[in-house]
Amino acid sequence: MSDELCINTIRTLSADVVQKANSGHPGAPMGMAPMAYLTWTKFMKYSPSNPKWWNRDRFVLSNGHACALQYVLLHLTGFEEFTMDQLQHFRQLNHKTPGHPENCIVNGGIEVTTGPLGQGIANAVGLAIAQKHLAAVFNKPGYEVFNNHTYVFCGDGCLQEGVSGEASSLAGHLGLGNLILLYDDNHISIDGDTELSFTEDVTKRYESYGWHTQIVADGDNDLAAISKAIEEAQKVTDKPSLIKVRTTIGKGSKKQGTEKVHGAPLGAEDIAHVKKTFGFPEDKFFYIPEEAKNKFLEVKAKGKEIEEKWNEMFKQYTAAFPAEAAEATRRMSNKLPDNWRASLPTYKATDEAKATRQYSEATINAIAKVIPEFVGGSADLTPSNLTHIKMSGDFQKDTPEGRNVRFGVREHGMAAICNGMIGYGGIISYGATFLNFISYASGAVRLSALSHFGVIYVMTHDSIGLGEDGPTHQPIETLLALRATPNLLTIRPADGNETSGAYAVALSNRTRPSVLALGRTAAPNLAGTSIDAVFKGAYVLNEDKNADVIIVASGNEVSVAVDAAELLRKEKVNVRVVSMPTWELFREQSIEYQKSVFPEGTPVLAVEASSYLGWSEFSHAVVGMHGFGSSGPAKDVLAKFGFVASNVAEKAKKLIDFYKGKKAHDLITRAF
Repeated sequence: MSDELCINTIRTLSADVVQKANSGHPGAPMGMAPMAYLTWTKFMKYSPSNPKWWNRDRFVLSNGHACALQYVLLHLTGFEEFTMDQLQHFRQLNHKTPGHPENCIVNGGIEVTTGPLGQGIANAVGLAIAQKHLAAVFNKPGYEVFNNHTYVFCGDGCLQEGVSGEASSLAGHLGLGNLILLYDDNHISIDGDTELSFTEDVTKRYESYGWHTQIVADGDNDLAAISKAIEEAQKVTDKPSLIKVRTTIGKGSKKQGTEKVHGAPLGAEDIAHVKKTFGFPEDKFFYIPEEAKNKFLEVKAKGKEIEEKWNEMFKQYTAAFPAEAAEATRRMSNKLPDNWRASLPTYKATDEAKATRQYSEATINAIAKVIPEFVGGSADLTPSNLTHIKMSGDFQKDTPEGRNVRFGVREHGMAAICNGMIGYGGIISYGATFLNFISYASGAVRLSALSHFGVIYVMTHDSIGLGEDGPTHQPIETLLALRATPNLLTIRPADGNETSGAYAVALSNRTRPSVLALGRTAAPNLAGTSIDAVFKGAYVLNEDKNADVIIVASGNEVSVAVDAAELLRKEKVNVRVVSMPTWELFREQSIEYQKSVFPEGTPVLAVEASSYLGWSEFSHAVVGMHGFGSSGPAKDVLAKFGFVASNVAEKAKKLIDFYKGKKAHDLITRAF
């Protein structure tokens, strides 16, 4: 009786949560209540008293619209932040129970931010990869420091989104036996019955991915079958597991089994019907029977006991392996090693010119030696992105200690998996592809920013300067879209020092993801660049006194600006050259500093082989792209669109002439 009472408590409480808010999704929580109850009370190991305990089982609600279920479970099992007041303010401003789960507004209980469907499944693959890697690095015979599972709940929408397929395919290849996915097969989508658009055999698809699969035919009532399926999944250590659980959406409602119970409150009459159906007082709201309350709180006591046993084991581990214990503690505390910045390469202007992707390769391999938690890879473009960690092997099923993750041609899955790897703790993840194809991954990149996950996106072939592959591969609008994303750093370095600086910024910002936009063509090392300068966002690279014009540029175009300045100086024109690797950090500088870089009255010309849009914040005119690029050798393509010193010099003279006898308007006052 107590199991049934607890399950119905979840159902009625979830319905009340949504009803009080007059907004939300009651159907999925009510349908998933049996498998949620069993997973959270009988199988998952976690400690509500210490939500950040390292070895807790991770839980991901991929169908994040069903978050009333997760909040109810967190409240019932004793997570202190999830009070009754929080449940009663579901979807209300400045509370910890928003419309979809958000990890960064609470101190535990929510591992990753979910809502966009499919992301949670892919995040869970990243969580599982991180656990496997850390276990391979730190576990010793008799000491299982990291041995947790990751549990995921999802609906049909998650399985229809392509990102889940990308990630699930890789999970099967990697044999992630620590990953268990429970699929809420309720046959309902927003439009109606899933027969309208989703008739594939999900279990066969997942079998083809290399997953262990099971079906529970009656997820509404057959608790024994659900329990048995989870037990079997836990036993499978060489494959991830899918459990398809047939449920009734909105179980207990008059509208159960229909789309009408999916995305709207049940209404007062139906709420009363639900409570009557389950034998609860019809006139009591947010009601938790004492027997159910005590049953759930047993989980908190059990979790504390499990954690304490682990703590005792870790004390013994620390005595036996002090160096490993100290290293694990450092990583899980999200602290970088001391003096890591000393490893960053530096360059003189006389050093050989290389593409910024090549400087990036050198930096990756330098920091990999001193930051062992730096783990990642490319979406099947390793030889082009130059992201291989040479001192390590690949992360594969049989070599989980490897640090090179072969993501395959799965840009969106890669980014979402990187989020999960960061979310686990103890890992700094990076993912790479061509800059143009970060658009494939934009849903997950946005969630990196929203989640405060400091993923490093290494994006090469950053402009029309990639040349022969032509406009299908040449990013135009991409930098602008990235720069418009809150809490995301977009860094386009000009040379070797700025590339090292880009990594220094990215690694220093553990709660902000970074996109490093790197070029394919040679970028000469320039006098005046430095690692520290990148932290300012923009800085004066070289200048004449009483400059007639300022030329500001990023990336490979900085050297074009330098050459244009030399042409202008031959004509007795005074020039200031500003390198601007990142807009975001420049905006964060003081007004005084900003005005020192762009003084009032001096006209500013921006140069970037990408969209001209956005540069009006920092310049009075732009040499930029107004359309797509062209296919041809990089030198010819760049010349065609005006990214050569002679054209930039001519445009600068025209700008000077335009403002002759008048003062250029103050950019800083207008923009800031």
